[in-house]
Amino acid sequence: QVQLVDSGGGSVQAGGSLRLSCKASGYTYNNYCIKWFRQAPGKGREGVASIRIASGSTAYADSVKGRFTISQDNAKNTWYLQMNSLRSEDTAIYLCAATPLRPIDSCWAQEGERFPSWGQGTQVTVSS
Repeated sequence: QVQLVDSGGGSVQAGGSLRLSCKASGYTYNNYCIKWFRQAPGKGREGVASIRIASGSTAYADSVKGRFTISQDNAKNTWYLQMNSLRSEDTAIYLCAATPLRPIDSCWAQEGERFPSWGQGTQVTVSS
């Protein structure tokens, strides 16, 4: 099973930037989907961004489009979430997750319950 380690969170002022990392150990198949989720206090888990490893195709929640970018470094088995123009409402614990996909599956459409592998989470705090 793929094991994931999240890192890169911190505290920033509104308008600032952070880059989160998600590093995988173990064998990562090309047919995997990597998705970043976040959970704010008192709120449900929310999908933020996803990337299909094989094609590199990405998708984003409307709330982060144009501000966040998900990318991958296959040689390092590492995925990144570049977060720019951060807002106070982006404050949350961010977690990356991995799941294998069938060719017909949508990576973005996978809900949290479909992901067997999770990072430990990294806290992002944005102050206004």
